[in-house]
Amino acid sequence: MPTGKTTLRVLGTSVTLIDKIRKQAQKDLNIDIEFIVRSVQDAQRIAVMQPESYDIYDQWFHNVDFVWPAQSIQPIDIDRIDQWDLINSLPKTGRVLPSQPLAQGSEPSGRLYVQHDGSLGSTPSKQISMLPLAHNVDSFAYNEALLPPELREQEESWQWLLAPQMKGKAAFQNDAAMGTIDAAIAINASGLAEFKDPSNLALAEIDLLIHILKTKRDEGQFVEFWKDHDQSITLLKSKRSYIQSIWAPIYYRNHCNIAGYKMACPKEGYRAWCGGLSVSKCATGHKLDDVYKYLNWWLSGWPGSVIARQGYYISNTDSVKNYLSEEEWQFWYEGKSALKDLNGIDDQPLIPKGSIRSGGSYEQRMSNIAVWNSVMDEHNYLVRKWRELTKNE
Repeated sequence: MPTGKTTLRVLGTSVTLIDKIRKQAQKDLNIDIEFIVRSVQDAQRIAVMQPESYDIYDQWFHNVDFVWPAQSIQPIDIDRIDQWDLINSLPKTGRVLPSQPLAQGSEPSGRLYVQHDGSLGSTPSKQISMLPLAHNVDSFAYNEALLPPELREQEESWQWLLAPQMKGKAAFQNDAAMGTIDAAIAINASGLAEFKDPSNLALAEIDLLIHILKTKRDEGQFVEFWKDHDQSITLLKSKRSYIQSIWAPIYYRNHCNIAGYKMACPKEGYRAWCGGLSVSKCATGHKLDDVYKYLNWWLSGWPGSVIARQGYYISNTDSVKNYLSEEEWQFWYEGKSALKDLNGIDDQPLIPKGSIRSGGSYEQRMSNIAVWNSVMDEHNYLVRKWRELTKNE
């Protein structure tokens, strides 16, 4: 039966559209909330072409490069964001520490602020394109016990995904944008080519990358290009793959650390991403008021504690600290040894006592970025070529 409440429709992916979060937001805000969970590509397409079908777009900053030019989302008024001043420097400047150089790719600050001419840029203003929230760095996971001895003696490297020793046991993700960046870093690390900017390949570089990957594929290097969480975890649990690119929620939700897999801290650096919430251009009046309530709720601390337990960070780190135990804070944010067994978002044991998070503290991990997720200038061409590579997957 209709409740008479507002229903907020949130479009996104399973990365942050977690039912536990939806239920708590409904309870706290007294608003009915519908999560529209789609694949990355489908969510992106709907966001661009059907802004009337959602109120909030929960995605990543590099996707702003699609939805903002399409005028599918509206500016967010900073004055209506209660904890704006508590959001840390990473999404606002692209750096955790002022001394850091900017990493390559679509770092969030470059498309955060609405400029006077309606474009997006890093010059602060009173309006933003997306409220920055969850962020993290990704790499690959590997089975320590099954790693060949000659690799075990080396420093962790993206080149392991292409190493001859991992032939028939490696897997890449299927997503063209992120998969290409992973592959470009791995190819550079392997010395098979030199891409100066893995976040934005020219046409000839895309052709070269696809040629290298096709050659590796035909030689039997890859078992699969995984499309979703289920396919990814099946590869690991079946031990069909010993090493593969992976996302934090797949790794932690499925207890991969307990099963003997390690999340690598590659010497070349991580692939980074920053997500958040954008507002449909069609949200107005009381619906828009409720949208802002939901945006502010995400900065209340509790939602950030939920995503912390699957390996993510939140942009207002001080607020989330109040909702994590001291032991959780030390493990997830400070990179210290777990002083006791820690539970995941399913309230089941996830982190065994004595574990140390790969890559170290928040500052260490978010300062070790090789490249940010990006939309390349030749994105359409890249997608066509990537489909040729993965067409049988």
